[in-house]
Amino acid sequence: MTSRALILIAVFALLVLALSVPVRAWLSQRAEVAALRADIAASSERIAELQTELTRWSDPAFVATEARRRLHFVLPGEIGYVTISSDGRPAEAVLSEAAAAAPRGWHSVVWESIERADGPPIAAVDPAS
Repeated sequence: MTSRALILIAVFALLVLALSVPVRAWLSQRAEVAALRADIAASSERIAELQTELTRWSDPAFVATEARRRLHFVLPGEIGYVTISSDGRPAEAVLSEAAAAAPRGWHSVVWESIERADGPPIAAVDPAS
């Protein structure tokens, strides 16, 4: 190697070393700016949802509908009914809990079917009795 090539390599190494810290800081700042922009976008979306909900709640017909649905309010002359399940809770709550339960995957359904097929037979109910 010539001395010129050695000096050129040394200068290049010093430049890389000198620029590595500012470049790393610049990249971390860009990542932080991108994260903050994502937070701003999420906040803007949430604000839009809340403004939409606020306009819905400012409508008297929506308020009346929600009062009837949530609080079981009835208008004069109407009769309100609430269906009670076997455990004494409103049937709407029981049905909403059942609907909120996580759906099972196909593999668990297949496995339970195999377990049932491998087990003892279920006694048939006699319709005459």
